[in-house]
Amino acid sequence: GEREMVRDNRGLARFRLPIEPQPAGIPRIEVMFLIDANGILSVTAIDQVTGNEHTVEVKPSYGLTDEQVEQMLLDSFDYAEQDVTERLLAEARVEADSMLLYVGKALADGPELLNESERTSIVSLRTALENARDADDRQAIIEAVQRLDEEARPLAERIMNRSMRQLLSEKSVDEIEA
Repeated sequence: GEREMVRDNRGLARFRLPIEPQPAGIPRIEVMFLIDANGILSVTAIDQVTGNEHTVEVKPSYGLTDEQVEQMLLDSFDYAEQDVTERLLAEARVEADSMLLYVGKALADGPELLNESERTSIVSLRTALENARDADDRQAIIEAVQRLDEEARPLAERIMNRSMRQLLSEKSVDEIEA
């Protein structure tokens, strides 16, 4: 569409692509648009993990008048700065949600890997990020994500090291070299 946020664009067609449940940020969907000589728009969406594919055709009968197209373009210029700001805020919130999810999982997976001071600091920064995410200050969200990432990184490394030790403890030297 001509605007940054989905709600500000005119829908031409809808379809569902079945996506198997996965953690946030894991699904990858490829979307292809093709307009033929008759003005028919074909949209194909492919789930990159499963290969599920769905195509829909949007025929010109769903089209817009010249006046509507002109107004949509004018709106895209009038709201360009506001739209970009809103999209960047939405992206920061998505990143915050991912960080909160992964840190929550790490806290649950490796509580014994933290001392009380580390746990208190991570929980405090996690709460700060939750509060920042719910506000409208993109920079505050970005900074809160960075602070939590820095504080939780040693925990993630300890969890990874523990996993590697467990995997390697079940292997012989010959198996590791191969």
